Amino acid sequence: MQTRHWFAALTVCILHFAFCITPAHAQLQPGVPGQMGHQTGIVASNVPPQFKAVTFAQRLNQQMPLDTELKDETGRTVAFGDYFGQKPVVLAFVYYQCPMLCPMTLNGISSVLKAIPFKPGKDFDVVIVSFDPRDTPETANAKKQAHLAHWKATETAAGWHFLTADEPAIRRLTSAAGFTYQWDQTTGQFAHVSGLLTLTPDGRLARYFYGVEYSPKELRLALVESGQGRIGSKVDELLLYCFNYDPATGRYGWAVITLIRAGGVITVACVIGFIVTMRRRERRAPVERHA
Repeated sequence: MQTRHWFAALTVCILHFAFCITPAHAQLQPGVPGQMGHQTGIVASNVPPQFKAVTFAQRLNQQMPLDTELKDETGRTVAFGDYFGQKPVVLAFVYYQCPMLCPMTLNGISSVLKAIPFKPGKDFDVVIVSFDPRDTPETANAKKQAHLAHWKATETAAGWHFLTADEPAIRRLTSAAGFTYQWDQTTGQFAHVSGLLTLTPDGRLARYFYGVEYSPKELRLALVESGQGRIGSKVDELLLYCFNYDPATGRYGWAVITLIRAGGVITVACVIGFIVTMRRRERRAPVERHA
């Protein structure tokens, strides 16, 4: 009898640990993301005062204005929504005359795409929007051709879209995405934050990644998640179960609570199985004695 009481108490403790830990963990999760900067997602305190407004704030699940008009690299008038509908989208804001940071962002995108199993044009589209209204379809096309040639990726050209627009259209898109920038008269360049986003097929902001180098594992997870199950495999689904996205850092990390909960459930199942086995043996014991 004491054995049964001891195991019952143990079972209650394990259940409490496995299922009641979540509220405590939830208190540690960030609320509404604030001002985001480079890789850590926080604006550095030593930024010059005139650039304090240059941020990349996360607006997860925000619907992008799909009716915004732009020009593609051929000079054709397009709507932002033309690149949505069936597949997730990788989006980056750059300007084509940028001497340093924007080329690094584009190179970071191409580098990470080489390391994942999904292909531009087939599984997702890459949309590059210039936030410099002085950029033209000609400069966009020159940038696209040079970039894809450098990365030996001309066979994926149909999946890359280099766009330009006038100032109102640019502001409409960048504001919706939480991307701000500022012209620096001293250097003759734009001050801005680097990063990329993934969007759902219906044009909602799904994931943010900061910096100029991106993790293949994390972008793969983001595309599967953003694609709402339309791309990826059972392995990708399993990875999504084991990892979760942290808006505070713009990164994927181990879903510790999920794993703890799963471990708790398995432990409880083992304990219950042990108790059931012991009780059956106890019931058989008197019968065996009389026999």
